[in-house]
Parts: sequence; C-alpha cells; structure tokens
Amino acid sequence: MTSIVTYQGSLRTTCVHTAGEQIITDAPLDNHGMGAYFSPTDLVATALASCFLTIIGIYCEEREIPFTFARVEVEKIMASNPRRISDIHLSIDFRGNDWDEKTLTKIIAAGKACPVAITLKDQVNIEYHFK
Repeated sequence: MTSIVTYQGSLRTTCVHTAGEQIITDAPLDNHGMGAYFSPTDLVATALASCFLTIIGIYCEEREIPFTFARVEVEKIMASNPRRISDIHLSIDFRGNDWDEKTLTKIIAAGKACPVAITLKDQVNIEYHFK
C-alpha cells in the first residue's frame, strides 16, 4: 500500500502516505472547488517535475557529477470533453551546475526518461524549456 485517501467533503481529500506525510487536495476554482490546495491534476504535473529532478539526482550521484541547483516551473493545461490534462510545460533552470554540453545532454535525457514521463508520454503533451 502506498497511501490512504479520505474524502473530507467540499471537494477536498486528505492523502496520507504510509510513512505518515500528508497532502490535502482541493478541486480547482474552474471546476467547482475553492482552489486552496493542489488539485489532483496539479499533483500529476508537479509529480512529473519532481520525478524528472529525482532521476537526474540519481544519475548524477551514480556518476559523481556535482548537482547543486535546479528549479522547475510547472504549467499544467487542461482540456475538456473529456476533462483531462492536455499539456504540461516544464521550464527548467539548471544554472550554476557547470556541466559541459555533453554532460547536460545526458542529464536531460535521463530526466526525460523518468517513470512519470514514461507513464504520461502517450496521453499528455510534455514540453521542456531550458533556461
């Protein structure tokens, strides 16, 4: 088991990981919610960025490549009929890592092969923009 999700009413859930950490979700403003917390689709888009960076971290650790900074701005775009995530745009800032072009290319390829990206690849258009 990974987590337990409980409906709290008012389109809000509490998600508790088996290790004890908690996330609250809320329906977005454009879909009957209050938008006070991450929506479930926000979490999908955010999970992509988190997975991308985690895999890069593993790649760098295994090769003893210094990895000191990364920031990803996430934009999720919804479509309708049926309502779904149509696009996720990741704006990625790796400044300050001092990687050469060859290393950067390999690091980006590793990140793009993360489990979340692979899961979404045939369902969601993912765009990567690098600063």
